[in-house]
Amino acid sequence: MPELPEVETTRLGLLPRLQGRALTRIMVRNPRLRWPVPDDLEARLAGLTLHSLARRGKYLLFDFGSVTQIVHLGMSGSLRFAGPDEPAALHDHVDWLFDDGTLLRLRDPRRFGAVLWTDDVARHPLLAHLGPEPLTPAFDAAYLHAQCQRRNAAIKQVIMDGQVVVGVGNIYASESLFHAGIRPATAARRLSRPACARLAAAIKQVLTAAIAAGGSSLRDYVASDGELGYFQLQTRVYDRAGLPCKTCATPVRRIVQGQRASFYCPTCQR
Repeated sequence: MPELPEVETTRLGLLPRLQGRALTRIMVRNPRLRWPVPDDLEARLAGLTLHSLARRGKYLLFDFGSVTQIVHLGMSGSLRFAGPDEPAALHDHVDWLFDDGTLLRLRDPRRFGAVLWTDDVARHPLLAHLGPEPLTPAFDAAYLHAQCQRRNAAIKQVIMDGQVVVGVGNIYASESLFHAGIRPATAARRLSRPACARLAAAIKQVLTAAIAAGGSSLRDYVASDGELGYFQLQTRVYDRAGLPCKTCATPVRRIVQGQRASFYCPTCQR
């Protein structure tokens, strides 16, 4: 699933080519995504100029002034630029054509993504209850410690909860916990303030490195220019079960939490 680094990489790739351009047409081939593409999407957006492109968690927010388009990439989606004569493939569901001829295309094989619009971003039900952005000052040791003190759940589950902090997906949660020296099954309420400080810093460090690497390409994700992300080549524990820890050579262990695999080093993460 595209997580915060992949979505941010997509945003950074789209912004220079789309900002200030007027949208002339939207072609919806298959409206049956996770939520149906609204019938009036083109009527709401066509002719408007894209003022900015922001991100909230894993949602891309296309600001057209009076209305904002919300795009979520779901489990397997990607946004990329297509050539003017490039035929659409089976899983290419939505095209956006801009006034300079730029064609943006949504590919989503599993159709778990979303293309919606809103005139009130702050109150939209998908966005209103999200936690702080992890790369902002709002997410710090004091905030994370306060959140952990109220929760008995395992810390990995807590930092993957979008109402606690947005965008910390499975890969990045395992990696952040490794860098902070915390086991993924540790009860959140047991973490001290210093441990929360290490973890908040590790989350920022890991996500920043992942964005610099263009995200992680494990299955379907590619950037807007078709390039792959390479953060998966830098991981310390993720998907390395049985292999030696890159720090201490202890074999990395794998457990399952909430139907997702977690990876940790039993020596480095006590």
